[in-house]
Amino acid sequence: MRFVIVTGMSGAGKSSTLKMLEDMGYFCVDNLPVPLIMKFAELLSVPGTEMNKAAIGVDIRSGQGFTELEHVLGKLDEGGLPYEILFLDSSDDVLIKRYKETRRFHPLSGSNQRVDKGIAQERKKLKFLKSRADYILDTSHMLTRELKSELNKIFVENKEYKNLYITVLSFGFKYGIPSDADLVFDVRFLPNPYYIEELRSKSGNDKEVRDYVMANDMAGEFLGKLTDMVDFLIPNYIAEGKTQLVIAIGCTGGKHRSVTLANALYEALQANEENYGIRIEHRDIEKDAKTKAR
Repeated sequence: MRFVIVTGMSGAGKSSTLKMLEDMGYFCVDNLPVPLIMKFAELLSVPGTEMNKAAIGVDIRSGQGFTELEHVLGKLDEGGLPYEILFLDSSDDVLIKRYKETRRFHPLSGSNQRVDKGIAQERKKLKFLKSRADYILDTSHMLTRELKSELNKIFVENKEYKNLYITVLSFGFKYGIPSDADLVFDVRFLPNPYYIEELRSKSGNDKEVRDYVMANDMAGEFLGKLTDMVDFLIPNYIAEGKTQLVIAIGCTGGKHRSVTLANALYEALQANEENYGIRIEHRDIEKDAKTKAR
C-alpha cells in the first residue's frame, strides 16, 4: 500500500500533481475533509483491497478542520498506518504572479486583502506540515513536464529523492543578474565569440560556438573547479534542508559563453541526478535578436 498526502502552498501545483498521480495509477481525492483521513487510510489497509495506491489533497481550504490535521497524523502514526507527505512549495514572487495571471483570490486573503498577506499567513499555518514532509518539491521554476518527471521518479520508479531541485541558468549581465540566483558566476574573462563574425549569430547551443569557447584552456579549468565546488556544496545544501538551488552563469549578452558553460555544467551534474532534480534554462539567449529586430 502507498498512501500519499499531497499538500503545500496554494498555487504551487497541487491540483496538477493530483492529476499526474492519477495518470500514474493512483486513486486520487482532492480536498478530503480532515476528519475522514483516518477512515480513508484504514480502508486502504484492509487486506485484499484493490486500491493499493492512493493520494489525497489536503490544504488550507479545509478551514477550521485543517487545525485537526496534526492530531490526525499522530493517530495514523499510533495506528501504524503508513503514509507519505508530499509538500509543494514555491517562492512568494512566483505565487503572487500566478494569482495575478489567473485573477483568483488567495484562500486566506479573499477579495479585501493583498495576496502577499494571505501567502504569509498560509506559510505560518503550514510550517508544521512542511517540517514533517517526506518530499518537498519547489515548483518555482518547474515546467509541467519537469514536475511530472520528478513525481515519476518518486512515486513510480521509487528512486531516493533528496528534496533539492537545481536550475542551471545562463544570463547576460547587461540584462541584469537574476534576482533568484543563489550562486552567480561570471565567465566574461573568456574570449567572446561575438567578435568572430561567423559565430556572432550563433549561440552556445551550436557546436561551433561550444568548440570555440571550450578550446580555451581556462574554460576547461573553470568548468572543472566549478563542478568540484558544486559537487561539494550539494550534499551540504541537502543536509541543511534547501529545496531550490539556482546556479547562474553570466556573460555579456547571455548568448555564447554563458550558454556554453551552463550546458557543460548541466551535463556534468546530470551524472548524479538521482540524488536531486535538475534543469537547464537560458534566460537571455534570444534577447539580442529581439532587440535588433525592433
